Parts: sequence; structure tokens; C-alpha cells
Amino acid sequence: MPQVTANNLQIEYESFGDESAPTILLIMGLGAQLGRWNIELCQALVDHGYRVIRFDNRDCGLSSKFDTAGVPDIGATLRRGMPLTAAYTLEDMAADCVGLLDALGIPKAHIVGASMGGAIAQIVAALYPQRTLSLTSIMSTSSHPDLPPPTPAAAQALFAPLPATRDQESLVEDAIRRQLAVASPEYPSCPQRLRSLFVEEHERGFHPRGVTRQLAAFLASGDRRKLLATIRVPTLVLHGADDPLIPVACGYDVAAHIPGARMRVIEGMAHDFPLALTEVFAEAITSVAKAADH
Repeated sequence: MPQVTANNLQIEYESFGDESAPTILLIMGLGAQLGRWNIELCQALVDHGYRVIRFDNRDCGLSSKFDTAGVPDIGATLRRGMPLTAAYTLEDMAADCVGLLDALGIPKAHIVGASMGGAIAQIVAALYPQRTLSLTSIMSTSSHPDLPPPTPAAAQALFAPLPATRDQESLVEDAIRRQLAVASPEYPSCPQRLRSLFVEEHERGFHPRGVTRQLAAFLASGDRRKLLATIRVPTLVLHGADDPLIPVACGYDVAAHIPGARMRVIEGMAHDFPLALTEVFAEAITSVAKAADH
């Protein structure tokens, strides 16, 4: 897959579809490599008439790492009630997205983000309105402190330390357990497909220190309600009714603070992208994109 220099970093990306078609930029979440935007969804979006770009965020996959910044002790910092210091911010990660568009010569794009990527997408839409055609914020949040937290099981999946044994099999099993803790109850994951995904991710770019730095950036980002109120592009907020990690109330809060935003809740969906819902996701994303295109 190709790399470009964007925002003074090397960003690994992949492009699908006709380069002359309107572009959908897909921004993934915490520690998630570009392959988490599954190929079926990318192809479905292409079939709807779009060019699709997925990429590795900074500190993830094959994009530039920030190992010289060290690894924050998030747990100890939060327990002491101290302010969290991050190596970079979500605003920096939003600038990476725009830098990627610059490097590819794309003046404007439909911005789509999932989980932490949804927060980054919100920031792109707010700070770079001239580059944003539409916004789709999926399973994300405004990060307002009064919103409901993850369930204990989902929090454990997010914050639990890695297994003491660091061989590939132990790490893949650990990743599967974490994923199943937030998976959609009515759309079970294929065990073989899930294992293949995590084996591929491990071999391609296992980098837990980067995940910790990304998490610090997300936790330090603060409440975005005022920023959301400045967004003026067509917006869809998409959320699973059964999301245990970022509860659906967080999605409603995003929609409530973006003028004119449309909220869509998917029953039986949690914090993942079930294959069975591929066309539902594609139709939802392209419906707001087509509204903006016209």
C-alpha cells in the first residue's frame, strides 16, 4: 500500500474507486488499523459512486510512530486526579487527515469517522469546513463529562493490560476477547474472520505504545459541545443501540449539538461493524453524502 508525507508524517493509506469521483475519507478509532474499515464496506461505498480512502492514523499500523515521546501512565495520572499530558492532540490527528487530502490533491471530502475517529471527524468538520462536504460520526461522543461511561465489561476490554505472555497467539486471543466484549449481540462475528483480522494486524503493525498515546490524546481532548455547535455541513450521527463502550446517549448528545444533524440508531448493533449491516452502513453514509452533493 502507498504512503504519503502528510502534516510532516508518513501516512499509510489505501484508495478504492474512480479518482475523479467524490471522495469519502474513513477515519478509524483507537489503535485500529485501516483494515478495520472492512473491504466489503469500502467496495459498497465505491458501488454507490464514491472514491474511498482508508488510512492508518499516526502511531498506528504502518504510519509514523511517536516512540520518542514515551508512554504515559494513564491509570496513575487519573487516579491522582492530575491533568493528562498527551504527546499530541486530536486536533493534530485531524490535521493529519487534512494533510492526507492535501497530499492526494483532494480539495474536499465526505468525512466519516468511527469511535475516536468520529471525534477526529467532528474536529475536521468544525475546523476545516472548506475541506468538508459532509460528516458522518459513528459510535462516537462529544466527550462531555456528564455522559454515561462504558459498562464495566467494556471498560475492562479497553483498559485491561496486555497478557504477560507476549507471543502472537496470546496477543491474538487477547484481542479477540476484547473485541467480543463490545461486539454486536444480534450480529455475531465470524470467529475465523476475527482471528484472521487480528493475526494480520499483529503481523502488519502491532504497536501497543501507540495505542496508549492515542488513548491519552482522546482522554485529554475534553468536551467538544461548543465546537460541535460550529459545524455547518450536512451531518449524520450513526450509533448502535447496544453499544457498551460509548453508550447511545453519547451519540444523541453529538446530534443534539450539531445544527441540523440527523440521528440514526441501529438496533442490535454495539461497537463494531457487523458484515450483515454493510449495506445499511453504506446507504446511511452515502445518503448524507448525496444530500451534500446536491
